Order: sequence, then C-alpha cells, then structure tokens
Amino acid sequence: MPRGGLDMRRLFGTDGIRGTANREPITADTALAVAKAAGAEFRRGDHRHLVVIGKDTRLSGYMLEPALTAGFISVGLDVVMLGPQPTPAVAMLTRSLRADLGVMISASHNPYQDNGIKLFGPDGYKLSDKVEHAIERRMDAKGDGDLARAEDLGHAVRLEDAGGRYIEFVKHTFPKGLRLDGLKIVIDCAHGAAYRVAPKVLYELGAEVVTLGVAPNGANINREHGATSPGAMQAAVVATGADIGLALDGDADRVVVSDEKGKLVDGDQLIGLVARSWQQSGRLRGGGVVGTVMSNLGLERKIEEMKLDFVRTPVGDRYVVECMRDSGYNVGGEQSGHIVLNDYTTTGDGLIAGLQVLAVLVGRGERASEVCHVFDPLPQVLKNVRFNGGAPLEDDRVLEAIHLSERTLGTAGRLLVRKSGTEPVVRVMAEGEDAALVGRVVDDIIQTIEKIAS
Repeated sequence: MPRGGLDMRRLFGTDGIRGTANREPITADTALAVAKAAGAEFRRGDHRHLVVIGKDTRLSGYMLEPALTAGFISVGLDVVMLGPQPTPAVAMLTRSLRADLGVMISASHNPYQDNGIKLFGPDGYKLSDKVEHAIERRMDAKGDGDLARAEDLGHAVRLEDAGGRYIEFVKHTFPKGLRLDGLKIVIDCAHGAAYRVAPKVLYELGAEVVTLGVAPNGANINREHGATSPGAMQAAVVATGADIGLALDGDADRVVVSDEKGKLVDGDQLIGLVARSWQQSGRLRGGGVVGTVMSNLGLERKIEEMKLDFVRTPVGDRYVVECMRDSGYNVGGEQSGHIVLNDYTTTGDGLIAGLQVLAVLVGRGERASEVCHVFDPLPQVLKNVRFNGGAPLEDDRVLEAIHLSERTLGTAGRLLVRKSGTEPVVRVMAEGEDAALVGRVVDDIIQTIEKIAS
C-alpha cells in the first residue's frame, strides 16, 4: 500500500523528519522553517489558530521546542506546550483541544543523539504525503508573505495538566468493571516520554507497580531499557515475582511484554491476542486484522484460522493506520510493538495496547504465559547492516544475492530486504520452516552488503 509522492519529499520520511540532533535537518534553523511553513499551511479561516507541541526526554528537545514555538508564533498560531508526553498523548490532545496542528519532538526508539519532528493534523492523524510535500514547497519558497502582522502574532502557554488529561483518557479505555488489584506489574518507560504517566495509570487502576526507566537525564532515553532493550524488564519480572512486564519505547507508541517466566512477547503475539479477544466479544470490526510485511507468517495463519482476513502493509504504523481507515478495521499493528486500536487512538499507543492485554489477563484469570501465547511463530531472522551513503540495494551483487536467496527459500519461506525509513541501515528478514536455512540466507545477504559498504 505505497503512498504516492514519497520520492518527491526531501525532509519527511516514514515517520516525520528525523536525524542527528544539531545536524541538518534536525537543527533549530530547520525547525523554525518547518514551523513557519506548517503553520502557514494549516491557517484556514479567521479563528485563532492553535498548535500543540509535545516532546520526549532528549536533551535536544530543549533546542527544538523553542525554535518550533517561535516559527508558529511568527505566522500567527497560538502554541500550547505539553512538555514530555507520549506521542499518542499529543495526537489525542490535538483533537481534544481542537487544535489545528499537533507536533511531537521525538526520534522514538532511536538513541538520544537523534531527534525528530512528527506532525499531526487536526484529526489527530499523521499528515499525508501530499500535505508534507506542500509544507516542503513552502519551505523552498522562503517568502515573508506568510509572516503575521505584529498585532497578529501568536501566544505561547504551557498546559500544566496535559499528563493528567492523558492519564484519564487511557484509564477509560480499560473495560468497566475490571481492576488490576492483586497484579504485580513491571513497567519500563525507557527513560522516555511516559516516565510519569504510565506508572500512574497502572497504579490508579489498582496494580502493584515496579518501575524501570523512569529517571531521564536527557541522554539515557532507550539506553538498556524499553521496548528495544527489554532485557532489564524481563529480568525484573522474574526477580520481583511479577505477574507481567510491559516495556515502552522512548515516545511510548510501542510496547512489548514479558510473561511471568521472563519470556518476551512481541507485537505479533499481542495483535493476535487482542484480535482473538475482540472477536470473541463482538468488538472486532472489518472482518480482519492489519499487519505488515514483517509480521510473522504464524500470525497470518492464526488469523486466517479464526476465519478473518490478514492484510499486510509496508513497514510503518502510518501505513497500518491508512489501511485500517480505508477498510474499516479496528485492530492492526507491527511486530515491533506498534499496536493501533482505532476505537481509541489515531496512532500506536503502547500503554493502551498494554491495558488491553492486562484486561484479557484479568478477565480470564490465567497467567501471562497462558494468555500471551496465541500462535507458534515460524523461525524468523531479522538483521540490520549499516551503510554510509550510496544505494546498496541497487548494486548488482546485492541483487544477485537476493535472487539466489529467494530461490533457496522457494515457496516455503519469505524474504524481505529493505532500507529503513528512519536510520541508515538495511534490514534483512527471512522466515520459513527450516531455521538453519533462514539464518544462512540472511547472513549471505548481510555479508554481501558489508563487502560493498566497506
């Protein structure tokens, strides 16, 4: 389900603008220009226009937030600053406050040296390619015609209860009549955007909460904690005798789970769990579930066994959301833990997805290891290889290695080789019935790319 115009954009990737902080395009100058262009693009009508800005806990957020604020004010938009809040909180508050635009300053699961700018429209959804391209055209024009008159400049305020509003919103997604009393839950917030709100949600719903990754210092986001480094969470579950563990990433739009034995449960299992639960309760809409090309074949087989359609999109939660909106589905997501439940949210929300898992746990009165194993995954290997410039996937040697691997796997497996939309890496994934063969195929392609990249 490719989106038109992707090759026309220079700044925007699959998840906004992203890069190394204080290097183009993640500089104060570019943030100022993006805000001026985006603000001008969303000035529609004579009302006082409003933009909300949230961020995660990266040090560079202190540089980007004032630059974006200045840009929006200069074109006549009022600004509400939310401070550190999860990406889904920004999307929710954009709608709740009837804002014209929402901005999240985050590089999600990337290390603290990176940062990014994500934009949401007034409906809380990420912008289309068409709108992103229009913003870039305005940036290229560099005209002063969009600047507001002195008397029409915007104002800036800080919303002190932003976290409280999001906490109440999330709590209301938990089924009425259920509580978390008696459950011990480890929550790892990755020293990121949810470090305040996530533990409070679980505590206020009745759980005994063990916290990890709740001491951000500007440079430790995602470091040895969170959804991309879940080992600490898994160990804490076992060490504390917890019933379950949840690990969010830096902006809390994804979640992975540990059962009571310390076994990791990925997004594919969580999608299957929610889909099965919602089908049984009559809540599942559209007659199917949306995954991506990375979703394990075991999940696809399980969904089809449930007499449901399984639809694959390109990697990226925005592709999943687009497919869900177009086709009427209300459950979708990615293996990485982006779970989209659009009865509640317009983007991935790790905390809300985690609550749906906990609701099944409480409702069935079973252990996490029993609840969270929905299907047997096929052997799957995913490895990343870095490259510096160039186009490795256009090299004849790499193309030949891919073709050879596809022939080797045959019809009994799948191979996916793609460039990341957020990092300078190529991702190589293969799956099939034969684990040894799958691993060998991936290694052959990785080694070929490393040779041409060296």
